[in-house]
Amino acid sequence: MSTGIKVGAVVITMGNRPEELRALLDSVAKQDGDRVEVVVVGNGSPVPDVPAGVRTVELPENLGIPGGRNVGIEAFGPGGTDVDVLLFLDDDGLLAHHDTAELCRRAFAEDPRLGIISFRIADPETGETQRRHVPRLRAADPMRSSRVTTFLGGANAVRTQVLAEVGGLPDAFFYAHEETDLAWRALDAGWMIDYRSDMVLYHPTTAPSRHAVYHRMVARNRVWLARRNLPALLVPVYLGVWMLLTLLRRPSRAALRAWFGGFREGWTSPCGPRRPMKWRTVWRLTRLGRPPVV
Repeated sequence: MSTGIKVGAVVITMGNRPEELRALLDSVAKQDGDRVEVVVVGNGSPVPDVPAGVRTVELPENLGIPGGRNVGIEAFGPGGTDVDVLLFLDDDGLLAHHDTAELCRRAFAEDPRLGIISFRIADPETGETQRRHVPRLRAADPMRSSRVTTFLGGANAVRTQVLAEVGGLPDAFFYAHEETDLAWRALDAGWMIDYRSDMVLYHPTTAPSRHAVYHRMVARNRVWLARRNLPALLVPVYLGVWMLLTLLRRPSRAALRAWFGGFREGWTSPCGPRRPMKWRTVWRLTRLGRPPVV
């Protein structure tokens, strides 16, 4: 039975993984049900050859992950409203099953308050899901689906009504924590987020620290995240907890220097509009297992 929900997909690329991109697009084309329209955004680079019917946008400069994805959203009309749901997929990922789009349609149709779905990321060789890819504190069992408080940036589905209501991803973040910024705004507006273990994106196991800017961006954007979204009383608590956790992980001297440089930058640079979440949202996050202090 058709749900009537239109699904699109946004993929951003640096143009350096043409084979992986083609495999991803093939996996999207093989989805059951109505066709998923795809937009590929070349983020400061030309888009490699893509199958017929896939739309492309080439940006003259790299706008970062949130900026590139926001361009992809607008390719589906203002706020993405030409479709009902948008999939955001990493260009080196691969949808593991043919029914993912249909599962998304069904999930959104059955739960009108469901705003975002986070897929399970699994290594294509081992099937392993890294702990950091389970968006909750109790991450030992990646096969358990649940309500969550954030989502994975390159493996998710978002109801475009959410984007119309709370806005897109924060462009200035460039890389790191942009998903949590959107997640907190969505939760504050009354939407819910699900982690679904049966919706799988294959992706090679990697470490986030492979990116040269990782430590600086993570620290700066965490400060921005708190300044933009948390009640004033929780800002120092949240950032103090994360400073302690960072020190306990014993990063290298160079990494720690970059982290503290980013932390300082987060306080001294503009973070965008401040819209602190309601205290009832703080309580909702707490009931969902992740109070906004960690």
